[in-house]
Amino acid sequence: MQLPNPKIMSGQLVLIIVIIGLAAGMLSGLVGVGGGIILVPALVFFMHYSQHQAQGTSLGVLLFPVVVVAFFKYYKDCKETGVPIDFKVIGLLAAGFVVGGLFGSVLALKLDKEVLKKIFAIILILTAAKMLNLDIYFLKLFKK
Repeated sequence: MQLPNPKIMSGQLVLIIVIIGLAAGMLSGLVGVGGGIILVPALVFFMHYSQHQAQGTSLGVLLFPVVVVAFFKYYKDCKETGVPIDFKVIGLLAAGFVVGGLFGSVLALKLDKEVLKKIFAIILILTAAKMLNLDIYFLKLFKK
């Protein structure tokens, strides 16, 4: 399928993009996920983006809502409840994130899109297994 022309968007395409954004935003606010877990697969599936294009778009989307809007909400609420967010930790994490993001994007662009999709899928599966405590179940199976 041909990628949509960004200069000419149909009403249906605009609606799909807005729905993807709403779903990712709701899940991000609810459980702290959205960019990688929702946006990337949705852009690949519904918009027929390449893995590289979807990942780059996801990073671009995160600039405003994560940095400004969502952070301010958490900062305000955490401060009010007596568990403020530590700016030293944010600074150190941000420095590592910038460097890691740069190296990760350079590596991702060198990888074949199918290999990148498989890496992404494996990370999602392992994360889901850990969050469902399936790792404990499998460890018990192997100890027998």
